[in-house]
Amino acid sequence: MPDTNSTANIKVAEKKKKRSWPPEFNALLGLIGIALTFEILGWFVQDKSFLFNTTRLSIMILQVSIIGIIALGVTQVIITGGIDLSSGSIAGATAMIAMSFAQVGTYPRAVFIEQGWVDLPVIIPIVIALLCGLLGGLMNGLLIAYTKIPPFIATLGMMVSARGIAKWYTKGKPVSFPTDSYALMGEGMTPVFIFIGLAILFYLILKYTVYGKHTYAIGSNEEGARMSGINVERHKVLVYAIAGLLAGIAGMVLSARGLTAQAGMGVMYELDAIAMTVIGGVSLAGGRGSIVGTVIGMLIFGVIISGFTFLRLDAYYQEMIKGAIIVAAVVADVWRQKRRAMEV
Repeated sequence: MPDTNSTANIKVAEKKKKRSWPPEFNALLGLIGIALTFEILGWFVQDKSFLFNTTRLSIMILQVSIIGIIALGVTQVIITGGIDLSSGSIAGATAMIAMSFAQVGTYPRAVFIEQGWVDLPVIIPIVIALLCGLLGGLMNGLLIAYTKIPPFIATLGMMVSARGIAKWYTKGKPVSFPTDSYALMGEGMTPVFIFIGLAILFYLILKYTVYGKHTYAIGSNEEGARMSGINVERHKVLVYAIAGLLAGIAGMVLSARGLTAQAGMGVMYELDAIAMTVIGGVSLAGGRGSIVGTVIGMLIFGVIISGFTFLRLDAYYQEMIKGAIIVAAVVADVWRQKRRAMEV
């Protein structure tokens, strides 16, 4: 007769093995599959390679690196079970304000030329950008943690307010002509290097620090985290402040790259960042996800955008397909949650 205990043990082991399959691996397989699809289509449609073109790949990574910086902060917010709709607007407002303190004195229409605040050391606009992002994130965190309003509403309000600040700051006029030292932050592949450095930093923080453990604990079970002694409100404020800080960095790099700042900068960046995180395996229910998954999700987004451009697909078709991808990613996340619940 077969040993029922051995059979049961085998089934448990198989179930544990299935559970150990990381969602990041699924995202990686998706990245490889999408890249190969565009490679095959490239030979049929354009009679040229999509992947084996270093210029195209470098441009692709550069295109999504700034949104990727925002996605690093959004990842931490979503892991706690929250959401951040304000990051793109914070980046836009920060770009306007930081650039106004980075202008050269030879430009007659510099914002603060009459006050003599031109040709300033680069550290000044950098600090101002960090403070702008930090302030926006702190306001989000304080509203969510201490007034108990839903993160969707709090960050939606900040999104509208920050966009209004960006338009009001110079009455809708663009801010241009930064100093050479400020422009260096957006030169060449520097935005990519900034993203990589920040991604490594927050990967280590989430994986090996108390901050990371508390972030996952709150997202998994907020009441359980509170009962275990975690100051949930204070930690949420910290998470949203970091997300705002990263949005501020993204806005600063965005303005340095374009050598100008406009009130419309960063529009829809928050939704792209959320899509990157969900595609990378971060659960909208909270408690699951990683920086590695977000990086893979960012690359998937970059491959899709670059692939559509490579195939000369019209921009409006690109937006339609991008929207479908976002919905599909959320559906996949819901499906993963249901499957985990059935396995428990």
